[in-house]
Amino acid sequence: MTASPNPTAAMLVIGDEILSGRTRDSNLHFLARQLTEHGVTLAEARVVSDDHAAIVAAVQALSDAFDHVFTSGGIGPTHDDITADAVAEAFGDHIDIRPDARDLLLAYFESRGVEATEGRMRMARIPDSATLIENPVSIAPGFTIGNVHVMAGVPSVFEAMVASVLPTIKGGAPLLSQSLRIQMPEGEIAGPLRTLAAEYPQLSIGSYPYSTNGVFGSNIVIRGQDGGQVSAAMVALCDLFPGHGA
Repeated sequence: MTASPNPTAAMLVIGDEILSGRTRDSNLHFLARQLTEHGVTLAEARVVSDDHAAIVAAVQALSDAFDHVFTSGGIGPTHDDITADAVAEAFGDHIDIRPDARDLLLAYFESRGVEATEGRMRMARIPDSATLIENPVSIAPGFTIGNVHVMAGVPSVFEAMVASVLPTIKGGAPLLSQSLRIQMPEGEIAGPLRTLAAEYPQLSIGSYPYSTNGVFGSNIVIRGQDGGQVSAAMVALCDLFPGHGA
């Protein structure tokens, strides 16, 4: 029986600091692992600058193409945090300071003796039709509008927001994997791997080359939703290359 296709997702990373190399993105790696465990296929990732039109275009394209879109970055208190306004435009929605988000921020600021400046209150700008994403780290919420989940770029906050959103998403079967380390160059194993992949069309069989102390080899990773098939393909792979493995 063929497994049902899992829901699909894309990630949109927003920020000049990522494209300039000033900041190393870790959110994509985290999200990919979480979605894989939840049974959602992360099928595409994009990085765009802090440009309003570019964000609008990317959100619309990804929202049309995938079941879910996760964004990171650009929902802070400064003038260049323009993600919320761009996403609102992408959906044709009105945006302003929302009472529910405002009340969260005001209570948080008051409890810490922090002034509710105009800049800080920008983080309460939420599209009218959006639902808030809980932020237990620093209170300022993300939001979901349509199939787009808008989150902060700070890794600790992004991870907390992912934890808030995932339970609301219906996932499919988790992706299972097994791997074998083969100390042979890719050119020598390409043919047998091609044959093996043809025998198991429902599985993904990837080859990831390495070089250690002048020795060339490949880590072969077999992935799929059917644990029995993954195991059977691994047995077949070991038969093709006896004596290899960790």
